[in-house]
Amino acid sequence: MNEALTRQAFADALLAQGERYWDKHPFNVRLQAGGCTPDEVRAWVANRWYYQSRLSQKNAAIIANCPLPEVRVRWVKRLAFQDEGGLGDWLVLAKAVGLGDIPEPLLGVRFAVDAYVQFCKTSTWVIGAAAALTELFAPDHMADRVKAWRQHYPWIDDEGYAYFENRIPVVREDCEYTLGLVADHCLTRQDQEAAIAALRFKCDVLWAMTDAIEHAGYRR
Repeated sequence: MNEALTRQAFADALLAQGERYWDKHPFNVRLQAGGCTPDEVRAWVANRWYYQSRLSQKNAAIIANCPLPEVRVRWVKRLAFQDEGGLGDWLVLAKAVGLGDIPEPLLGVRFAVDAYVQFCKTSTWVIGAAAALTELFAPDHMADRVKAWRQHYPWIDDEGYAYFENRIPVVREDCEYTLGLVADHCLTRQDQEAAIAALRFKCDVLWAMTDAIEHAGYRR
């Protein structure tokens, strides 16, 4: 059996999955560059709402599967952030881009998000946590998004950026904690490979969501 990776090599293997992160999706590249129509921006916000609305279920599944009180206490903060502020901030963003009622998500988005929640329900807690490590790649991308959208989409009400501005410092702290947590608890090569695969799966979930939005025909 292959020996376990060193802590640094394991961290590097996880970080390498950033090559699959959705910031590189052609739709997101166009979105950041100001090439999307208002309808496409609204479609992105509306479909991301379904993802946002299921994050607490995903986090609750990780907590439910975790036998370690100290991890549960730390992880439950994610529920508070999302349910006490994050969801409300996302609705402010929806209003800022001109959405009234948020429509039902695209089927591809629903399937991808539901698959992610189910993955966290049926995996060990640490593998569920590993899947959440897309947060390693999120802060800089969110900061770039705010800057780019303010430049390219001046029609968006400035209040709509509250979610990203509130989330960036939190996710920077969360990703450091989660990376250390996964490294501490994935000590065999088998567990390390499972964690890498989980993060790769999560990247695929985000990519599939963006595929669905790109090909839905919102551009006009």
